[in-house]
Formats: sequence, structure tokens, C-alpha cells
Amino acid sequence: MQVVEVLVTGGQATPGPPLGPVIGPLGLNVKQVVDKINEATKEYAGLNVPVKIIVKEDRSFEIQVGIPPVSALIKRELKLEKGSSNPGKDFVGNLTLEQLIKIARTKSGSSLSYSLKGVVKEVLGTCVSMGITVEGRNPKELIKEIDEGKIEIPED
Repeated sequence: MQVVEVLVTGGQATPGPPLGPVIGPLGLNVKQVVDKINEATKEYAGLNVPVKIIVKEDRSFEIQVGIPPVSALIKRELKLEKGSSNPGKDFVGNLTLEQLIKIARTKSGSSLSYSLKGVVKEVLGTCVSMGITVEGRNPKELIKEIDEGKIEIPED
């Protein structure tokens, strides 16, 4: 069994690099692999998505799709090309609390945090470094208010 890890653009994998040169020598049908990856990553269209291709001895394969980085999820939610080049001074976008929690729920399966509240704080930390406000406020203020219990994060 072999495991190949690649980063592909969701729903837009092609038989060319990085996939073709890596999976061709393994004896797999490159088109089948590409089609299966595109089907599995279509919900992350346009985002870089980590993908594992698990190749078995009988040349069958399995695809495991990871979750894009928080920064990519934020950019998709706000339809941004990139974050601020001067975070803390220049803000380039504003998330609602609902959008923030949606991103945290998406990321919760791959987070080291045990609670949604912890994942929300991780996402807020990324907002700080990207120059993103939440509800028009500095994310650091929201982290403090979550810690003080002034903002409730529902645990699912």
C-alpha cells in the first residue's frame, strides 16, 4: 500500500502536474483518479485542498479529502483574493458571527480544539493575522468577550 499526498484546487484537478507525474508510475488510471478527486472536492471549488490517494496492492485506490486552511475558508466566505498586507491597521473584510461559526464548524473535525468555542477562537486568531473584522470589530475584542462569557458560542 502506498499513500500519495497532494494539494489540488477543489473540483479542478487535472492529469497534469502535480497529479499525473505522481500517480502515473503507480499503474493507476489517471483519468479515474482525477475524476474521483474532482467529485470529492467540488464543494471546495477554487480552494487548495489537501488530498490523500491511498493506493492498494491490487491497484485499487481510495481518496481522502482534507479541509482547506482557515484562511482559505475565510477568503471564500468574503470573496477575497488575499488578506491584508498590513493586518491590525488595514482591514480588508468583515465576517458576521454566523459566518465565523460556519467556518469554525467546517474546520472543527481537523482542529486540535475540543470545543466549538475553541475552534471559533482559532478562526478569530486567523482573522487577526489576515486583517478581517467580525461584526465590524477587532477579532481580539471578541476573543476576550468569549473568554469572559459575554459572547456565547453554541456547542453542537
